[in-house]
Parts: sequence; structure tokens; C-alpha cells
Amino acid sequence: MAVEGLGPTIGPMVVLLGAAVVAVPLFRRLGLGSVLGYFAAGTLVGPSVFGLFTDPDTILHFAELGVVMFLFIIGLELRPQKLWAMRGQIFGLGLAQVSLAIALLALAGVVVFALPPVTAFIAGAGFVLSSTAVIMSSLQERGEIASPEGQKAVSILLFEDLLIVPLLAVVAFLSPVGQGEGGLEAAALALAGLLLLLVAGRWLLGPFFALLARARAREVLSAGALLVVLGSALLMEAVGLSMAMGAFLAGVMLSGSSYRHQIESDIEPFKGLLMGLFFLAVGMSLDLAVVVAEWPLLLAMLVVYVLVKAVAIYATARAFGGSSLGALRRTVMFAQGGEFAFVLYTAALAGEVIDARENAIFSTVVILSMAITPLIMVAADRVLRGRGPSLDGVEAADGLRGQVLVIGFGRFGQIALQMLLARGAQVSVIENSPDRIREAARFGFKVYYGDGTRLDILHASGAAQAQVILICVDDRRAVSSIVELVQHEFPNAAVLARSYDRGHSMDLIRAGADFEIRETSESALLMGAEGLRRLGWDEAAVSESLEDIRRRDAQRLNEQVQGDIMSGRDKILMGPVPEPLTPPRSVSEEAS
Repeated sequence: MAVEGLGPTIGPMVVLLGAAVVAVPLFRRLGLGSVLGYFAAGTLVGPSVFGLFTDPDTILHFAELGVVMFLFIIGLELRPQKLWAMRGQIFGLGLAQVSLAIALLALAGVVVFALPPVTAFIAGAGFVLSSTAVIMSSLQERGEIASPEGQKAVSILLFEDLLIVPLLAVVAFLSPVGQGEGGLEAAALALAGLLLLLVAGRWLLGPFFALLARARAREVLSAGALLVVLGSALLMEAVGLSMAMGAFLAGVMLSGSSYRHQIESDIEPFKGLLMGLFFLAVGMSLDLAVVVAEWPLLLAMLVVYVLVKAVAIYATARAFGGSSLGALRRTVMFAQGGEFAFVLYTAALAGEVIDARENAIFSTVVILSMAITPLIMVAADRVLRGRGPSLDGVEAADGLRGQVLVIGFGRFGQIALQMLLARGAQVSVIENSPDRIREAARFGFKVYYGDGTRLDILHASGAAQAQVILICVDDRRAVSSIVELVQHEFPNAAVLARSYDRGHSMDLIRAGADFEIRETSESALLMGAEGLRRLGWDEAAVSESLEDIRRRDAQRLNEQVQGDIMSGRDKILMGPVPEPLTPPRSVSEEAS
């Protein structure tokens, strides 16, 4: 490194942190995301611009720990049962997408850029390995990791991580310098390391953390968690797998541990800091001299590879039943190359499968694709947001007839609907989330697409003929709007509405709702009732308390609506606190 005047350790860290602190908030303010900010900061302090750092490869290798920590956190959220349930997506969807993308990218390399078939295969196989860091960071920023689309993205990334092993074996086989015979041994070594890690996780991790917990020192448990993560990562790297895969498996094995939440909170700060360092190091690795010298080829290869990979991703997503909107979003996320391409290209260079110029060009294309991905995602969000939801496989409400119209098929509406269906009521259901409608169809529920705040949709949904209209929408303003609309246009229907809180209940009563209920009130009352039972109260006393609280609540709510009063205390309490009941006698008291 060139920053020796600032001190051997503190100086470089100050420069890196300073660049990140300036660039990341600026890029987030511009709506470009933190990842692009890290890339830009790394490029500025790297050898191509200011030259404050001249050895980005060393920093990149250290910064890979950020990806390692990230995958460990993801693994903690995926219990083995859930991971096993995802096997179809991992080896079905993941295999299909990767295979099609490699074939199309290799073909493009041969046809468009006149590359030799072996070189075209290596270039395409490296580019197909999407960036785990970029995609997972984007999913986390959007809060979509736990969503169905997020889980599919995780499945594909896991398969791509696994793919690095056979790809390295293929590189060894193709190498003209006598490494071909080591391909099978490398695969066997990787399998043995994987089995060793699984065995250790199954029988050793539990006793290990139980032993650490007896020390009653949180820092010891944190050190143990770091030891497990880094040890698993190093073991996987030693046998030819990626460090990220080892960390992910360690997280999965600890996902059922009683120490999971504490470990997660201890690891979280390390993960965020190291992830930022990783993106900085990738930015430093961008060689602007190569960009200037080869810019026509780099630009052409970047455009062609991104478009070809996008076609493969979109086609696979649609073939596996994804909506057009979901397929487009996945395409935007996965169209770039990733950090594991550097591993593959470096191995190919060492094995003389590709030369130094090809390695520099392919690596630069991957870095540029990672850098433009946040920009593509921002642009795609703006375009796709204006398109509205995809209605593929969804039937819009039209000419519906039923005794009951249910508006909203979320967790609240689903439970309410069961009571009606159990007694054979004729029910029509509308919902404005196409994904939720498609999910309902998988379980045999017929739900129609429609926005209950629109009068034309209510007419098409049969509101004029319905005897009862249940408004189960999880949107306070939408519920109030629908109640007012229904009361004005369909006064003969009984209006039953879900309210958010006490103040919302008062608004709904004033708007003319025949029945309103706070979404948490009854469940909270039932939990309190169960608490009384566990304390030894008999069922008669519990029922008496329930009815008393309900009566007082209704009375107080009516008084508030009539008097249009609501103090700060009224927002919290349901009315006067009832007199405490006489506690049950204990067994010892009865004996005496």
C-alpha cells in the first residue's frame, strides 16, 4: 500500500472509512444505493485514480469475510427443514437458469466476439455466477429476503455457489499444464470436506456452545461464533469450495440452536462493516487503464453479456411459472456477474486456459456489470412501478353474486372467511394483490382481483346484491374509504369492518359501520383469559371477566363517539379499570 506515511494500520483504515463515509450517504441521497457508493469510493482511492492503495487484491481477499458473514446470517434464518423444502428451487430453478445462461453466453462469445470455444465457455461460466453480495444487499435494503421471490433468489445463489466446485474441476481438466488428472480428486476432496462439516455441525456444535454458555461471558460466546464461522469458511476454501458456502452451512446448522438470536446480534456489526469493505475492494480492482485501452470491446461485451444473461433468466423464470413482473425483477437482480468469477478466471489464468489479457478483460466486464447493477435496479423500479401489478393467471372481479362480499384476503380475511364457508354461505372474495390471489388458488380458494375503494369494482363484485360486506383490508385509510363508499351507495348491506385501533373504531362508527372490531382486541382478550386460567381461575370467573371487559369497552366507546371526546388516557385504556377479582385460594390454604 502507498499510504505508509499515515501509519502501517490506522492510516489505511482512516482513508477507507473516510471514503465510505463521504460517498455512501451521497449516493444514497441521490437514490443510487449504498453499493454503488462503495464502488465509487473504492475506485477513487484505488491504484487507477489517486493511488492511495496499490494492492487491492489483498484487501479483496480480506474483504470476502463480509460476504462470509452475510451468508452466515442468511443461514441462521434457514432451518434445515426449510432448506430441504427449497431443494426443488435450488436444483430445479437454479440448475435450469445457470445451464441456459452458460450455453447462451458461450454461444455469444463464439459468434459475436470470435472467441475460441474453451475461452468463450470460461468467460460465460464466470459471468453467470451472479454477485451474492450485490443481490443480498439489495434484498435486505428492500426487506424482501423472506418473500417468495427473495427465497427463489437465495435458492439460485446457493446453486451458483455450489457450481464453483464443478467449474473449477472443469478448468483443471481443460488446463494444458498437467492439472487435468486432478479433477476427480478435487471433487472427492470437496465432498469429504462437506461431509466433515455436516458431521461436526450435527454432533459437536451443540455441546460446544453449551460449554461456552457455562462461562456466562457474552464475549466468549461471540468469539465462539466467530470461530465457527471462520473455521467453516476456511475448511470449505481448503477443499476447493467457497468460503461463503462454508459460512452458510454453519449458519444453517446453528439455526435451530437456542443461542441463534444472540449469535446473530453479535455477528451483525462485523457483517455490515466487512460487506462495505468488500465493495470498496471491488471498486479498487477496476483497472481504468484497461478500460481506456479496450473500451470498445469492454462496452460491447458488457452489453451483450448482460442482455444474453437477462434473456436466459427471464425465460427460466417464466418457464417455472413466474409472473412477468416477478421475472423482470429477478432478471434485473441477476443480470450482472459476481465475485466468484474472479476465482474462476484466476484459476483459468494459472492453468493457462486463458491469457492475462483475457483475464483482465473478463474481470473488468464483471466489475462494470456489478457497478451498473444498482443503476439498472433504480431505473427498473421506476419503470415497473408505473406498470402496476401483473395479472397473469388472475381473474378480475366481474358479475359476481353472493350473500357475502369479503374485501381483502390477508391473514384477517382468511380467518373470517372460514366461519362463513363452514356454514355454507355464498361468498365472493376480492383482493388487490395478484401474488396473494395466486397463492390462494394453490390452496383451493377462488379469489378475484379488485380494488375495494373503487365504486365500479364494488358493482362488479356484487356489492349491490350482498346482504353482508366484510371489509378486512390491512390499510386504515382504505377501510374508512370503503365504509363511507358502501354506506352511501349500498345502504341495504350490513357493513362489518376491521379497524386499526380505538380511534379508528370511532371513525368507522361515525361513518356508519354496523360492526367494527380492532384487529388485535379479541386475540389480546383471549390471551389475558388464558393467563387467568393458568393462574388457577375457574372457567366461570374467566368468562365473567371477558364479558365485563367487553361490556365496559363497548360502553366507553359509545360514550366517546356520542360525546366526541378522546383524551390521551382514553387512547390507551378501554374505560374504568374493573374491580379486581378475589384470587383463588392456593392448595395449602384449602388444606388449612
